[in-house]
Amino acid sequence: MNSKQLALLARSTSENKKGVDPLILDIRKLTDFADFFVVVHGTSDRHVRTIADAIVDHLYTKKIKPLHIAGRNEATWILLDYGAVIVHVFHYETRKFYNLERLWGDAKMVRADHKHQHEKQTQRTRRSHTS
Repeated sequence: MNSKQLALLARSTSENKKGVDPLILDIRKLTDFADFFVVVHGTSDRHVRTIADAIVDHLYTKKIKPLHIAGRNEATWILLDYGAVIVHVFHYETRKFYNLERLWGDAKMVRADHKHQHEKQTQRTRRSHTS
């Protein structure tokens, strides 16, 4: 699995746990310590932990282990270091304060692939018909 696929998988897993505003920043041209940042936030300490734990657990099933995990006890900013991919799971206020999107404003945003967008559109369509 390459670093972009890993970042996409982490973002998708965060979406499955109702992570808010997940995005991927492509930082390959800006630094050499990582290829991608995945940034997402939760609505409570418990939600932040749930998102981070889900990402760690899901990637572990793919035999991918984090090099380091920081901030789990406080759960205001949990950092999951996968080497080329660094996942930042924030509490809303902490994300707003550090504003990595602005700090890394020169990074390109990685959009969802067409298959993923089609799946989301299909899900929305299904929901609207069942409402």
